[in-house]
Amino acid sequence: MRVTDYELYEVPPRWQFLRLETSDGRVGWGEVYTKWHFREGSAPATRSAVDQMMQKYVLGADPGRIEDRWQAMYRSSFYRGGPVHMSAIAGIDEALWDLKGKACGCPVYELLGGPVRDRVRVYHHVDAHRGIDDPEKAAAAAASEAEGYVEEGYTALKLVPTGGLEPVDAPAAVERARAVVGAVREAVGPEVDVALDFHGRASKAMARRLADAVEAFDPMFIEEPVTPEHDHALERVAGATTIPIATGERLYSRWGFRPLLEADAVDIVQPDVSSAGGITETKKIADMAETYDVSLALHCPIGPVALAASLQVVAAAPNALIQEQVVVDDPDASRYLADDSLLDRTGSYLDLPEEPGLGVSIDEDRVRELAGTDLGFDRPIGRRADGSVGER
Repeated sequence: MRVTDYELYEVPPRWQFLRLETSDGRVGWGEVYTKWHFREGSAPATRSAVDQMMQKYVLGADPGRIEDRWQAMYRSSFYRGGPVHMSAIAGIDEALWDLKGKACGCPVYELLGGPVRDRVRVYHHVDAHRGIDDPEKAAAAAASEAEGYVEEGYTALKLVPTGGLEPVDAPAAVERARAVVGAVREAVGPEVDVALDFHGRASKAMARRLADAVEAFDPMFIEEPVTPEHDHALERVAGATTIPIATGERLYSRWGFRPLLEADAVDIVQPDVSSAGGITETKKIADMAETYDVSLALHCPIGPVALAASLQVVAAAPNALIQEQVVVDDPDASRYLADDSLLDRTGSYLDLPEEPGLGVSIDEDRVRELAGTDLGFDRPIGRRADGSVGER
């Protein structure tokens, strides 16, 4: 069996589905993260990277030699790693694992050592701003939304408690964050986990202040308190709070996570299967984190193929804590699936996929019908009060 053909489909809202075909007619699917997708029709940078990886290292190869192909795609490039290279590898790797599982007649997690859990806990995002400037109204709106998701069965939520920040911001910025988190906690009670994503918007000084302001509300974790460029500061941030520290969506290999683990600066790692080299590399990151008593909460704000790949890793990772998702209960996601049972939710849990491979059934006709849509979007530049550029 050899890989004979591939196609990368760009579909709404901003997803890329990769289809591999083999000489015996099998089809495997992966999802590539669309990095740096800008407006006015510019192509995602990952498309060129996928073309190069496929043509040089995958077409004509035995799809069953996944580790060998991964090493070839990674090490044969003198300039390696980073968001584009690792995302291209990730989508291909997921598709190869999908083929492997289908050839063996079992879910991928069975090939990773078998499941260690029966189902996977997921959380729902809460919009804590909605463009509302009034702090009290913003807090009330977030609390109402959070309460609604809990009524739908979710036992874990995540929100971004702050907008853009000054390097050392006024007390009002801290109070706004405290008000939003406090309102959500009061609305959902102590039985629901509330995770906070700082989105890298805070300086190390503001990260400590914000952590201190919200600690009384017992967040599940603080995600990306600083940008990855300042991960050296996480040890200091972690030392200033009892709230677990999480990061990793903008780290792309086990080598990126190693310094944080060695410094005991993080409690939860958050690699993205479609950014961090696919199932092959993400499982290695999970295993490495386990040796440091660090939990796993995979990043996954994209489509159903990426979620299916994430579930395969989580199923086999003893240190998995919770799974991000944005597609459950979303008809725009299920339209790409011939069978959307993958997205069936019971309370705050998804069942493990039982079908061979990734366990995701793609409606190829619908993918082709919607393919070719411009994935560009206008991401405004974050500006501080003095006009300088800041994180957003």
